[in-house]
Amino acid sequence: MSSQSISSAPKNTEILWDSYGIPHIYGSDAQGAFKAFGWAQMRSHGNLLLRLYGQARGKAAEYWGEEYLDSDKWVLTMGVPKRATAWYKAQSPAFRSYIDAFASGINSYAKEHRNLIDDEVEVVLPIKPEDILSHLQRVLLFTFVVNQGSVADMSQHQSPAASNGWAIAPKRSASGKAMLLANPHLPWRDLFLWYEAQITAPGIDAYGASLVGIPVLAIAFNDNLGWTHTVNTHDGWDAYELKLQKDGYLFDGKTRPFDTTSFPLKIKQKNGSLCEQVFTVKSSVHGPVVSQKDGKVLALRVVGQNSSGVLEQWWDMARAKNLSQFQKVLQRLQLPMFTVMYADREGHIMHLFNGLVPVRKQGDFAYWEGIIPGDTSKTLWTKNHPYQDLPKVIDPASGWLQNANDPPWTTTFPTAIKAQNYPLYIAPKGPMYFRAQSSARLLAEDDSISFEEMVAYKHSTRMELAERILDDLIGAAKQQDDELTRRATEVLAAWDRKADADSRGAVLFSFWVESIDLDKTFKTPWNEKYPFTTPAGLADPRSAVKALTDAAAKVEKAYKRLDVAWGEVFRLQTGKLDLPANGGDGDRGIFRVVNFAPTDDGRFQAVAGDSFVAAIEFSQPVKAMALTSYGNSSQPNSPHVSDQLPLFARQQLRPVWRTRKEITAHLEERKAF
Repeated sequence: MSSQSISSAPKNTEILWDSYGIPHIYGSDAQGAFKAFGWAQMRSHGNLLLRLYGQARGKAAEYWGEEYLDSDKWVLTMGVPKRATAWYKAQSPAFRSYIDAFASGINSYAKEHRNLIDDEVEVVLPIKPEDILSHLQRVLLFTFVVNQGSVADMSQHQSPAASNGWAIAPKRSASGKAMLLANPHLPWRDLFLWYEAQITAPGIDAYGASLVGIPVLAIAFNDNLGWTHTVNTHDGWDAYELKLQKDGYLFDGKTRPFDTTSFPLKIKQKNGSLCEQVFTVKSSVHGPVVSQKDGKVLALRVVGQNSSGVLEQWWDMARAKNLSQFQKVLQRLQLPMFTVMYADREGHIMHLFNGLVPVRKQGDFAYWEGIIPGDTSKTLWTKNHPYQDLPKVIDPASGWLQNANDPPWTTTFPTAIKAQNYPLYIAPKGPMYFRAQSSARLLAEDDSISFEEMVAYKHSTRMELAERILDDLIGAAKQQDDELTRRATEVLAAWDRKADADSRGAVLFSFWVESIDLDKTFKTPWNEKYPFTTPAGLADPRSAVKALTDAAAKVEKAYKRLDVAWGEVFRLQTGKLDLPANGGDGDRGIFRVVNFAPTDDGRFQAVAGDSFVAAIEFSQPVKAMALTSYGNSSQPNSPHVSDQLPLFARQQLRPVWRTRKEITAHLEERKAF
């Protein structure tokens, strides 16, 4: 029996919390569900949520001091609070009432539980509905599409975010049912935290995850269909260099004045007093001026500034019952970027390169990644490509689709989306990097994938890079007669080429990779005819062996043995937990992505990577397992801070409970409204 059939509207709105702290929200109507979701997010992430909303207002320095000044200036430069007011007015009356309800859920939790909220963040209360839309913009447009770091060093792919996504058709699935893998990789902190939930109300029964502070699910599935997102190779912003003339700038041969807006900025001092300064933002026809240095003035143009319908689009995606309804919702093109990877119970799979792609008159992807001349209307884009222009494939002959942040051209083999059919600026062409190769190989090499196999493949820590280069490295190192190199060679020869907790040799290999330039390492470059076996071989064996000897000396000095286990050096640490890690950097070709930062004791701790994972099979009933790596709460003293980390360490997912019967069997608490 489907969970839909028991979810005909409950008389009262309630939240059933399961034993992992996941809220299962039953709304007597949509407003009730939104209010309960706001309440639930506060209970699980209240301190973080209020801090994020304070930053989205551009008032964080006023609340918490000078360290937030850059954040406030970015938010104000990009016009976030003012645009939030316009977006709020642009909502349909029904959806506006849903946003109001989410805000009221936040405020009523805060009223009832003041003692559970940090004194420091209470200053943000009460929350206004516009705060939610400010936060949405700050996350989507001004962190994912473009962020301060990318503008500062002019790099398109400074995004801290990555992901894997799979869709498997019935012909490649052991059960004959389509399957979906959702696997975003985000930092384990701040506005990147996922919040897992189920939302049931008249017309919806969806399970998935939202980013903290966002009032709808961003990755979700229901009884009929599901989708996930990955960060796509989408270019939704450009930096234009302006030619200054008198007090303005030159455009099409005429001098134009800048538009200027001034904001009073308050900054909290150490002694609690406020000091005030005026912050002025100048804008050209392109957008706000974001940098003025070395005589260069850059203005920023970003897509999506009229996309006031993002939340309603996500909400309606989760309410869709089949592919044609789902595509109708996607055609609104409110979501400014992200791949959509889709599967459903009728057996359809789809990869859409989704986003607002400006119609550009000239140039390829690399050209638009650079600084663009801003003195002519020839380079100024004003409209976006319609839905039918975007790269897309439905039900490919191969029966499988993958994306690991690679361009859409390598989503499956034989190639289903051909680059030559699209403008050169839509996505880059170039080598398929190792994580994407690993992703595609796992699917291509198995004709009949069971649900359990999909979950096992998800946790693969095999280093694709080692498969290409290790034999050459060992062969070259064996020619050396010094004792350290010989021992290093033995360790690498015995290594299983994985980054499991007990893999011995992975640490040594990783230290070696850190010390070489991967762009110059290979003898044979990547070739689209041999996508899973190139690049390969060592271009310069002698310097590679020298680097290995140096890496061996470092490893032995730091950890006293060359064959130290991966999990001894790479750790999962939060709160009282300190567990051996598995997984590693995607650029080594590891599908199970975990990114680490050095700690004081010479080890490394996980700070990003696999965050929310869901494996879904569209059988009847739907079969699903999931994990939110760091747990479903960040509030101090919650039992759900990192309670899922031991499963992560064991490479396991947990069963998803969706029916009322399953939820009540694992009930931690019930909250009625």
